[in-house]
Amino acid sequence: MDDGKTTEPKAKWWSRPTPGRSTRTAPQEPSPVEDAMPPAAVPADAPPVSETPQAVPHGAETVAPEAAGFETATAGIPAREGEAPAPRAAQPLHEPDQYSTPPYGGPGPWAPAPPVQRPTPAHGTPVPSAYAGTNGSGMTVPPAFQPPPPLPPHPQVPGQAAHPQPQPHPQPQPHPQPQPPSPQWLQYDPWGAPRQPLVTRPGPPLGPDGRRKSRRGPVLVGALLLALVAGGIGGGIGAYIERNGGFTQVELSQDERNGGGRAPDSVAGIAASALPSVVTLHVSGTTESGTGTGFVLDDQGHILTNNHVVAPAGSSGDITVTFSGGETASAEIVGKDSGYDLAVVKVSGVSGLKPLPLGNSDNVQVGDPVVAIGAPFDLSNTVTSGIISAKDRPITAGGEKGDGSDISYVDALQTDAPINPGNSGGPLVDTDAHVIGINSAIRAADSGSTTEGGQAGSIGLGFAIPINQGKRVAEELINTGKATHPVIGVSLDMKYTGDGAKVGAKGADGKSSVTEGGPGAEAGIEPGDVITEVNGRRVHSGEELIVKIRSHRPGDRLKLTLTRGGKDLSMTLTLGSATGT
Repeated sequence: MDDGKTTEPKAKWWSRPTPGRSTRTAPQEPSPVEDAMPPAAVPADAPPVSETPQAVPHGAETVAPEAAGFETATAGIPAREGEAPAPRAAQPLHEPDQYSTPPYGGPGPWAPAPPVQRPTPAHGTPVPSAYAGTNGSGMTVPPAFQPPPPLPPHPQVPGQAAHPQPQPHPQPQPHPQPQPPSPQWLQYDPWGAPRQPLVTRPGPPLGPDGRRKSRRGPVLVGALLLALVAGGIGGGIGAYIERNGGFTQVELSQDERNGGGRAPDSVAGIAASALPSVVTLHVSGTTESGTGTGFVLDDQGHILTNNHVVAPAGSSGDITVTFSGGETASAEIVGKDSGYDLAVVKVSGVSGLKPLPLGNSDNVQVGDPVVAIGAPFDLSNTVTSGIISAKDRPITAGGEKGDGSDISYVDALQTDAPINPGNSGGPLVDTDAHVIGINSAIRAADSGSTTEGGQAGSIGLGFAIPINQGKRVAEELINTGKATHPVIGVSLDMKYTGDGAKVGAKGADGKSSVTEGGPGAEAGIEPGDVITEVNGRRVHSGEELIVKIRSHRPGDRLKLTLTRGGKDLSMTLTLGSATGT
């Protein structure tokens, strides 16, 4: 039913104006066909044409002048006869903004954005085909936003006010996209991000997955090979420098004279003559073992050494003899004596032995140069030198058993030639390389005079058995297997602290301290006498008297001086003999 209202479709809600505001529809693009049509008849009651849109009362809809049948003002050029009137240019709804950027009032959604002006590249500059339609990097540029086409005009009804066709409210459009590139030239956008120049170097080839192929692998392999080659070259150069002392060989001057021989009486001459006759002994027993030194006495294989060197072997132990040249041989004990601390061993099946000549210890003077040879701490063929520091030093060694049976009494030669544990039994030779003593004991800073066992080392106080005593004992041991001791037939009071050697009141078995029928009894010695001199040499203790007597042979005559009841007496006796152990 027609109630006087328009039957056209009602405008959508988004095209209705809000109170106090007017809503304008997007202007339509002028069409050449419409401009060519004659203007419609204007009713007499129609309002005057105004170039400026008038405000519409509240609740009314705005109508575009063209849609209402109003004529658009021309540019003032009259139409010629016989030709269609010239189309009039569309008048913009507002003045265009010269900056075309917010907030200076850019065109709204009802008018298309002005095109971006782009400079034309230099005439004749070729553009690679790879850049046609791309952003200069080989990537396609999406087409720019295009405004929707205009709607066709609503047909006019004569005698009725023209109502514009309801226009849909323009949707908010995204930000204008850059225009598609020219088919020949790349487009330039001054507000866009900088792009690559037209002419660029091609990048690395892409792999099957579209990614660029990495060159890291070949670079790493090349660097590794270079490092290996450089390391090899550097190592070779370093080895050459180390072996040759640098790139230039250094030669130092040296004495070209022949070393020649040494004087026979020099230390080197003495050592060269004596060393072939010196041996090292290694002794092992059931409970202990030890190392010492000895020297060859004859070509039959007899070797002289200390008793405490071979004592660890006992009766069933092993003794090995090592010569200066390195040859070894087994040895057996021929005889030993603890009172003199001497022993003789013999090797069998050894030829070419060189006996060491024996000297005369009675002719030795204090200050004479001497050389000691031995194996201190098992360091064989060790040579040290010094002088004779003193003669007739009464020393005692041993005593480990506690019963006095292993105590040795030595009227020793004192020397400062270094002697250490292992030197025991070795020769002490003079400048003629003749043996004048057997190295037997040292005095350590902490334990007094004793044999090598348990000693810390030499402090320049070494003691040797005089070779004259050693020769006699060695001959007895080789010939009989035992040695004899000279005795006077008295028992001494070893606890006496006065000056001299005191004869005891009683013997060890409770009998008289003077043996009946012995050398002392025949000479007139009585219990309680104090012996002060032997052959004119002062005696200060009982040990010293024993040492003085042991330095002689049985049968020797001695002149004694003694004190009895405050009186000095002199007497002469002949030494007796006792078998040693």
